[in-house]
Amino acid sequence: MSIPKLTSAERSEALKKAQQMRSLRADVRRRLKEGALTLKEVLEQADDEIIGKMRVKYLLESLPQVGKITAVKIMNEIGIDEVRRVQGLGSRQKADLLLKFDK
Repeated sequence: MSIPKLTSAERSEALKKAQQMRSLRADVRRRLKEGALTLKEVLEQADDEIIGKMRVKYLLESLPQVGKITAVKIMNEIGIDEVRRVQGLGSRQKADLLLKFDK
């Protein structure tokens, strides 16, 4: 599969959209860290393009009291690959994450 040829206007538009998506994901991560969002609320929105394409590892690292090592450890315990995105989580994996984090 070859990479499509884009005009400079199309490339500029794609870059703008990519930056906007990164900003929206960063906002979700910030709100998680602050406690304004819960993991349950985020997982319920897994069909949303912004949340669904976020890596589970980054999502977990955004939770209070969870760093890189803890996130990887939890993902290994549950059986989630490090490159898995939120939209790719199975119902059992989501349930296990909620049991682990929601109090």
